[in-house]
Amino acid sequence: MDFKQGDVAVSSVGGFVTLVEVQRGPNNFFDVDLIRDLADVFSKLDDDVDTRAIVLASEGKHFCAGANFGSSRDQAARETRREGQRNPLYQEAVRLFSNKKHVIAAVQGAAVGGGFGLAMFADFRVGCPEARFTANFVKLGFTPGFGLTHVLPRTIGQQAAAELFATGRRIGGEEALQLGILDRLTTQEQVRDDAIALARDIAENAPLALMSVRASLRGDLAEAVQKATDHEGAEQFRLQQTEDHKEGVKAVAERRPGNFKSR
Repeated sequence: MDFKQGDVAVSSVGGFVTLVEVQRGPNNFFDVDLIRDLADVFSKLDDDVDTRAIVLASEGKHFCAGANFGSSRDQAARETRREGQRNPLYQEAVRLFSNKKHVIAAVQGAAVGGGFGLAMFADFRVGCPEARFTANFVKLGFTPGFGLTHVLPRTIGQQAAAELFATGRRIGGEEALQLGILDRLTTQEQVRDDAIALARDIAENAPLALMSVRASLRGDLAEAVQKATDHEGAEQFRLQQTEDHKEGVKAVAERRPGNFKSR
């Protein structure tokens, strides 16, 4: 099953493995259109008997550098959203978490903010020492999103996740492996190939059994992410109205500490 949907290219790489590539290099910033396209693609692959495992990769330097807060589209989306309304972006993210087949993320560079959340949607992550992960939301003057407040503690433990959220610090591939964010560490040149190799190890097994064991392990994850994103989205909406958020976005863009005023 080879096709393209928006900025997402889908191709078979053999061995019942399908490659899904985000083509917004070099930074691969996301918006609601991209996450919707990804959700549509994964839904189609759920019904594809020739796909048993999926590799999620990105072209260019970074896996996903998060949302582009400087874009006019992002600004327009935030201005048209109303208080109490679910964030459309996170509704598409919940659709992603509802997919049925194993996903391996190939992380060759930065996974920032919601891009970190996109990486954590996968069942497994293959990265390299040059990979970078940061939940830098507090530096932007608002709260984590994309279901990270549920998924990250579930993966690495409450205390480790709390420290990453509270500091907003960036970690490299080696520390990510130690924390359990990455499952395998390889060279930057081999990230995609090794992710495909892991997918093939999975895909050689019985497909119905694979979906069954995955569903058993993930349980009500999609429902939990829905609940988490409802809270995250409401808090983000509230905090995005503050002066601190405006200062945080400016400070991050200028690569300096924020001068926050608690208002």
